[in-house]
Amino acid sequence: MELPARVVVFCPILELKNKPARLVAITPHGYYEVRMDVGERNHTALLPIAATGLVFQEPNVTGEPG
Repeated sequence: MELPARVVVFCPILELKNKPARLVAITPHGYYEVRMDVGERNHTALLPIAATGLVFQEPNVTGEPG
């Protein structure tokens, strides 16, 4: 997986559903570091891995799982 990557975020704790973002890093402390637009500005957020789902916007190159 190459970073940064465009993702869609699902995080019920912050009431994020289908929120476009850019995944910048996965920290060793258990967080996704993402950048997303909130209002008219771009913000960095640390989202807990255990409570966050990410869907990568770029499709897989092959149709079969690796």
